[in-house]
Amino acid sequence: MPPLDLATLESALSWARQGHDVWLCTVLATFGSSPRPPGALLAATRDGEHVGSLSGGCVEDDFLTRLASGEFDAAPRLVSYGDNGEQGPQLPCGGVLEVLVERFPAGEASTTLLAAMSDILRGAPPRLREVALDDGATRLLDDDGLGPRVERTHDRVRLRLAPTHRLIIAGISPVTRFCAEFARALDFEVIVCDPREEACRTFDIEGVQVVQRLPSSLIPEASHDGTAVVALTHDPRIDDLAMIEAVRTPAFYIGVMGSHRTSEARAERLRRSGGLDEAQIDRLHMPIGLDLGSKTPAEIALAVMADILRVQRGRQP
Repeated sequence: MPPLDLATLESALSWARQGHDVWLCTVLATFGSSPRPPGALLAATRDGEHVGSLSGGCVEDDFLTRLASGEFDAAPRLVSYGDNGEQGPQLPCGGVLEVLVERFPAGEASTTLLAAMSDILRGAPPRLREVALDDGATRLLDDDGLGPRVERTHDRVRLRLAPTHRLIIAGISPVTRFCAEFARALDFEVIVCDPREEACRTFDIEGVQVVQRLPSSLIPEASHDGTAVVALTHDPRIDDLAMIEAVRTPAFYIGVMGSHRTSEARAERLRRSGGLDEAQIDRLHMPIGLDLGSKTPAEIALAVMADILRVQRGRQP
């Protein structure tokens, strides 16, 4: 199961290819407490099919009712929910939600744009989608993927599209299961890779892709700048090779499990046998994770995902 926003765009693309008009809702801004962040998506057809989420439920029913009545046929439209918002449900959390509603009429132009947006979330270079608020005209602009997901002026909105965050876990261990579960809860696409047939056959978590092959052979082709790569086996035959390949990718986080002493020995091996230079060694988070004093597999996985989230958000340790 892909992350929610990617699943939303792929459903929208499928409906468009079937000849349906599609409405795409994007959270532009939130004030106070709200369940979904700016940039979150919901796609729907007039007959009520929908994928994605704006608020966790309280807004969606109102939107679908108004969509069925034809209220959004002249999209784009800005809609507000919550205190001081339009007539409609109040958010139970007391927040305010501003949403852009766009109509993608059936046709080649819509399918082409939705396909391009889906490709970006799957790993194509980041782009900035600019939407004119007067007529809905859209264009994709070059972008580095950095900055806020939503930018707005009085007459247009710019929506930043970048690859969906992906976690590649090199090797199956007791920590792997917890790490994969935490990552899925954080809406990461998760790929677990291990060359051992028995380990792969018995590893089963909903929404997690399991690949039976050496992680070092998968990492170069599966990593983009929204990817975190972690090695969790304590087996240098898997972990070291994974690190050698990972530092040659644009992955935003690369880490490997082990004590300080193990990490020092690994760094020396990677210099001597792997040919890594100091800049590449410095990219490796080892020991991996925030220093939480973790002991159990679940605690270690929590520290790993917390550190990935810290780097993703640009926070200092």
